[in-house]
Amino acid sequence: MNSSEYDIAVIGGGIIGLATAMRLSQEYPRYRVAVLEKEREVALHQTGHNSGVIHAGIYYAPGSQKANFCSTGGTLLRQFCDERGIEYEMCGKLIVAIDDEEVPRLEELFRRGTENGAQGLEMVGPERLREIEPHAAGVQAIFSPNTGIIDYTRVARAYAIEMRENGADLLTSTPVRGIDARDGTHYLMTPRGEIRAKRLINCAGLHADSVARMLGVDVGVRIIPFRGEYFSIRPERAHLVKGLIYPVPDPSLPFLGVHFTKRIGGSVEAGPNAVLALAREGYAKTRFDLGDTLGHLGYAGFWRMSLRFWKTGFQEQYRSLVKSKFVRSLQTLVPEVRAEDLYEPGAGVRAQAVDRRGGLLQDFSIAETPNAIHVLNAPSPGATSSLSISRYIVDLASESFELAA
Repeated sequence: MNSSEYDIAVIGGGIIGLATAMRLSQEYPRYRVAVLEKEREVALHQTGHNSGVIHAGIYYAPGSQKANFCSTGGTLLRQFCDERGIEYEMCGKLIVAIDDEEVPRLEELFRRGTENGAQGLEMVGPERLREIEPHAAGVQAIFSPNTGIIDYTRVARAYAIEMRENGADLLTSTPVRGIDARDGTHYLMTPRGEIRAKRLINCAGLHADSVARMLGVDVGVRIIPFRGEYFSIRPERAHLVKGLIYPVPDPSLPFLGVHFTKRIGGSVEAGPNAVLALAREGYAKTRFDLGDTLGHLGYAGFWRMSLRFWKTGFQEQYRSLVKSKFVRSLQTLVPEVRAEDLYEPGAGVRAQAVDRRGGLLQDFSIAETPNAIHVLNAPSPGATSSLSISRYIVDLASESFELAA
């Protein structure tokens, strides 16, 4: 087998692709494994732009993959970091009901979290709430002491180091521009030439559906990008937030609403919102990609989603364009926050899978096609769950690819 031939190619060098390659190279060292990453470094997209939260598993429907993977994933992640000296902090999190109308939804979240095995959950009233977060407002809250913060880019790089130590290859600056499957082999067209692989694992995130289409398979969803915009809180005002403060989310949407997040370096972020992006990598409001936009407009599921959620979409867009509206949303949680406290705007882009009916997939979605596995939807808590997701993918690969230890 020459240097451009592999038994398994993982497309995408985000945290899930790297975790999967690390586990494959650990458990099946006889197979040649490569990760193909289009950027010059790993973890530059969703992994490097998320809020860095170690989730406890509160929000997700009991029995869902999100619930199952998150409950074990957080433990596995902390064990991995403890063994390698990667810093994290279990700073705790409040989910706050701002009025009595939100209390029933808060109670339902508490029930879900308890059933999912989230440890130490506590339903607290206004006094205890303000002991935990003195500047927060609300009538009741869930306190989750088992929620923490971490730098997921550092975790992903550690996965990459371990993967390479196990003998796998990391090919950066290697976008896959086409795939020809014939004679039991995938021929991947890249700028470094043709790379051959018998089996593929598609962890391409924002481009996962495009990779599937290169294989000529219909996976039943399309990735619609949503930009999440946030601000940093000025250091002299960061004392307003001790840990993590979240609103009670809308159960019909996979987004959690604007919130406050302490970062592992000590800074505090406010946001993000969830605005439709006009490019798969649309980190800036002005970023526009004609091909991506035409792809959305030509997809029936996009229009059905838009009809279903137009009001929410309009409100999110308005909040994106009018800073005072963004600030008012934050003030429902921390009334003392002012517009002048917000600086250094930034953004991430979430790869949200949308089905033909216009449904926003709430759970993880991992599909199998001949000689390939596709990770089609793995938003939050995907990073928290990266090691448990990778275990699931490798178990699938063991059977589907008929791997021998």
